[in-house]
Amino acid sequence: MHHRKGGKSCRPPLVRGFLCGFFLSTLIGMPIARAAETPPARATAYMIAAANPLAVRAGREILRAGGSAIDAAIAAQMVLNLVEPQSSGIGGGGFLLYYEAASGTVTAYDGRETAPAAVTPELFLDADGKPMAFWDAVVGGRSVGVPGLLRMLEMAHRAHGRLAWASLFAPAIRLADAGFPVSPRLNRLIAEDRYLKRFAATAAYFYDPAGNPRPVGYLLRNPAFAETLRRIARDGADALYTGPIAAAIVAAVRGATGNPGAMTLDDLANYRAKRRAPVCAAYRRWQVCGMPPPTSGGVATLQILGILSQFDLAALAPNSTAAVHLITEASRLAFADRNRFLGDPDFVPVPVDRLLAPDYLARRARLIGPDASLGKAVPGLPIQNGAMPHQPAPPSTTHMVVVDAAGNVVSMTASIESAFGSRLMAAGFLLNNELTDFSFRPRDDAGRLIANRVEPGKRPRSSMAPTIILDRDGGFAVALGSPGGSRIIGYVVKALIATLDWGLDIQAAIDLPNFVNRNGPTDLEKGTVLETLVLALRALGHEVRVRSLVSGLHGIARRGGILTGGADPRREGVAAGD
Repeated sequence: MHHRKGGKSCRPPLVRGFLCGFFLSTLIGMPIARAAETPPARATAYMIAAANPLAVRAGREILRAGGSAIDAAIAAQMVLNLVEPQSSGIGGGGFLLYYEAASGTVTAYDGRETAPAAVTPELFLDADGKPMAFWDAVVGGRSVGVPGLLRMLEMAHRAHGRLAWASLFAPAIRLADAGFPVSPRLNRLIAEDRYLKRFAATAAYFYDPAGNPRPVGYLLRNPAFAETLRRIARDGADALYTGPIAAAIVAAVRGATGNPGAMTLDDLANYRAKRRAPVCAAYRRWQVCGMPPPTSGGVATLQILGILSQFDLAALAPNSTAAVHLITEASRLAFADRNRFLGDPDFVPVPVDRLLAPDYLARRARLIGPDASLGKAVPGLPIQNGAMPHQPAPPSTTHMVVVDAAGNVVSMTASIESAFGSRLMAAGFLLNNELTDFSFRPRDDAGRLIANRVEPGKRPRSSMAPTIILDRDGGFAVALGSPGGSRIIGYVVKALIATLDWGLDIQAAIDLPNFVNRNGPTDLEKGTVLETLVLALRALGHEVRVRSLVSGLHGIARRGGILTGGADPRREGVAAGD
């Protein structure tokens, strides 16, 4: 383990009893994180880490041609749209953090989907005024938000691109025309899905005429997507938001049998990506920057870290009862605030400064005890928002990190929400179901308005948490993020702590077993050493579940002149550079 210089074995005042009593006694005999079996990728000039080797190849091709981090991210994302269609694409949205090496500044780009102008707060209520069953809401046009990813990427390219826009689409166009081999993960997800056969376009693309999933290795061509990309390469993002592609999107949404949506051509034409100020806070000797609302990911991650800054995590063993207890208790507190206060800041007041205030987080930290779980945490601010009820958040999405030769960095999470989104296709790509990230109910049981209620033009709350960490001199240190629904926050926090507090390399930090608490049960990753902690955590009052926690963490770190990259072994990604 890495211990910061000058650190004491026990730090006053809060940590003295905590660490010197229960915590340090539990370290004896606890399993210690092993070094990763796979070493991190290494490079000196530039690097990309993403969820599919074909996407990494495309991004690396752009970097080798002198492209910027934004250029490489666009090329890689278009390939991901093709080869990992279940996770992200131009039919969905995303959040992008950009670090500019020359100025040392971080900028946030918001490409989150918006609700069509014709929706009402009752969008997901049935005829009796009760919330729809989740999957009844997801499948079809009702759940489709106005896509934002392409407008966001165009905005970022205008500010930070180096190569011509059109050139960035060439790798994906080649693959769409020639075909790509269906991966084991894509084949499995097609086979497991219950809804892809509901619509003719998805059924024809993902299954053979006999109704069998496209097999592993099958060369899957997508000429419709190739044509869409050619139009976008030639005409810019306008090609998607106006004209034939926009018409195809609206026709698919409004014509969805059994569950049509309300999107119009005007909704697409009026969509705007947004440049926002990131949320940043000190953690130990680093500055951690994340995305601001409408995602909850940045604020919740910084809240957890702010609470944990009151404790000497470097004195705790990875995979120990002590570490898991402390981190999940901090997560309970952050999720209590998240579920009450976070939403689209253009529609509801979001008290970001109050939630991240150091004195507030110190008070929250004092609620954590050494020998008993908090149980259900309550929000810490006296703001009378309604409490959003728990809704499913199917894990999908994708994350990539790019560092270019000039030292600029992209950390981007993109999504179409659940695997295969709404199951609707238009012009060769899947459409999102992001509107189901809104609260299905506009008010809680007490009649209070819920911050994340449906409203026309509003962006649904997300958990995406692309993160960039700077060192004490303002230089780039680490960038990472993950898919995984609302569990993204826990995955990102785990990897950050493993890197910053425990001194693990980026690949080892990603490999470390996952554990998550969203102000409910403590979930431990199935098939890992964490299963040995079940009895000890239950003795502390945790409700413990052993689950398959399939993160998709991708990250790059820099120390001195060396870049190291990591890709999550739970998915199909790689990291590569020169």
